[in-house]
Amino acid sequence: MSRSIGTAGDRGGRPPEPGAAALAAGGLAASVRATSFPPHGVWPLVTAAEMQGLDRATIDLRGVPGEILMESAGRSLVGPAISLRRASGRPEATIRALCGSGNNGGDGFVLVRHLCAEGIPAEAVLIGDPNRLPPDAAGNWDRLGRAGNPRRVVDPGDPAFDWPALFEGTSVAVDALFGTGLKREIQGGFARLINFLASARRSGLRVLSVDIPSGIAADTGAILGTAVEADRTVTISLPKIGLALEPGTSHAGRVDVARVGIDDPDPERLPRTELWNARGVAARFPTRGSSQHKGSFGHVLVVAGSAGKTGAASLSARAAARAGAGLVTLAHPGGLESEMGTLPAEVMSAPVASTPGGHFARAGEKAIEELVASRDVVALGPGVGLDPETIDLVRRLVVTIDRPMVIDADGLNALVGQLELLHERSTPAILTPHPGEAARLLDTTAGRLNAERVGSARELARLARSIVVLKGARTVVANPEGRALIIPTGGPVLASGGTGDVLTGVVAAMLAAGLPAFEAAGVAAWWHGATADHLPAGRVGFGMLATELADGLPGAAEAILSSGESGKRADSEKGELGGSLDLRFPGP
Repeated sequence: MSRSIGTAGDRGGRPPEPGAAALAAGGLAASVRATSFPPHGVWPLVTAAEMQGLDRATIDLRGVPGEILMESAGRSLVGPAISLRRASGRPEATIRALCGSGNNGGDGFVLVRHLCAEGIPAEAVLIGDPNRLPPDAAGNWDRLGRAGNPRRVVDPGDPAFDWPALFEGTSVAVDALFGTGLKREIQGGFARLINFLASARRSGLRVLSVDIPSGIAADTGAILGTAVEADRTVTISLPKIGLALEPGTSHAGRVDVARVGIDDPDPERLPRTELWNARGVAARFPTRGSSQHKGSFGHVLVVAGSAGKTGAASLSARAAARAGAGLVTLAHPGGLESEMGTLPAEVMSAPVASTPGGHFARAGEKAIEELVASRDVVALGPGVGLDPETIDLVRRLVVTIDRPMVIDADGLNALVGQLELLHERSTPAILTPHPGEAARLLDTTAGRLNAERVGSARELARLARSIVVLKGARTVVANPEGRALIIPTGGPVLASGGTGDVLTGVVAAMLAAGLPAFEAAGVAAWWHGATADHLPAGRVGFGMLATELADGLPGAAEAILSSGESGKRADSEKGELGGSLDLRFPGP
């Protein structure tokens, strides 16, 4: 639902709606679609503006009163609030809804009314002016008063107000302060409230956020000055992009999606942003029939390595083999054979012309093109270095090789200022930059890029006319048409040398298996992150070697396929509305 923040000049709420009669039985049922969600394991993610537009269209075009949507949203909070109360260790204490003067606050008022009706101690605390509530929220504030339910008003500008006392005797604090409409930094009394809330949470208070933790930017996941840290978030109708991006993900805790009857976006609209759960990834995994053979799964050529950097080449080749490529050949600068001791025995090697310093030489172009002629996919760049001859060779190969290609590391650095070379390709290219590489390609800084990861990935994909896998905290896959996918797997354990080279090999293997380029990139990135999550090191966040990541791919694939099948059965059996956003793949 669109959520106003209840300040002058930013009311953002709905126009007046029908009164309490609109809440009659049948109206609510008519507004809810009895379909399992997410369809096919794919969550659509929306911006604040998109959610506001869907909310508006549901009210204006389908005639669903805003009061009904607010009632549905508030009721969806009851179960999570009670669950957190039980888990708090204070099962008799009060649930307090901290409500702003917008529609998020209205959801909190509905929650308190339903809790009180169930005999559960609850109180609505309006942090603001009741005279500035939008119509739907004002109606529910009045209902609390008529029912005699506990409610009170707090002036956020009162410097003498005792915020810590607010949490005495409280089991669960419901964060219904700000919604997706928040654009400015939180300051003053609201900032003090959030800071005291964090302190109380460290002492055992449980926190439930409505729609998105207050202070998290709905479109980017950034912190707007300060932000609530929640144990659980119930996001209304559809998940917001900021919940799937850091630091929003860490602040949200467990994320549940409450389907309240708001229209869904057109699945064909572009640009679109999405998140796949395990079921969605499992459905896209390449199939391996019993009658197939190694030729059925493609031959990957890895063009990689230089003196002192043969490990990157070996890791990419190893990962391609572990990810199911039927055959893998590594083309490397000649004279480095003594450094290739870690190359798996299953990977074929092909030395080509090298410079005196052990880098690829221009003279090796013909040999590489001859190797390409009998291969299906090329992975270019890991560890090739930045020798001028190698840069020139990479640029030529990007144009002349007519096979699907994955470009990584120094292969990307060779394209700084030369992205138009990719426009001449007749087959797909997938770029796999980390933030530093992507920033160089976009002539910006890594900090600016990470502040808008989805937009940056889309922009690079558009300029390069290629698929982009922007690595980092919450990897983003984007295509030139604006489609974007946020990867919920992976974590700090991947902040280790060589893990990006492993991803290059996995992407190449998915292309060799015949997946379309966007799906190949998405499945590879999801699987790569899930493998890290699945390994023991993933639970502590450090200590994993890239070779362990590559060797862990088959075990993680088994877990993904099993989890996807279990999710499919559960969906068919329960047919529930909403569900969990699955922001982390379960470990072993």
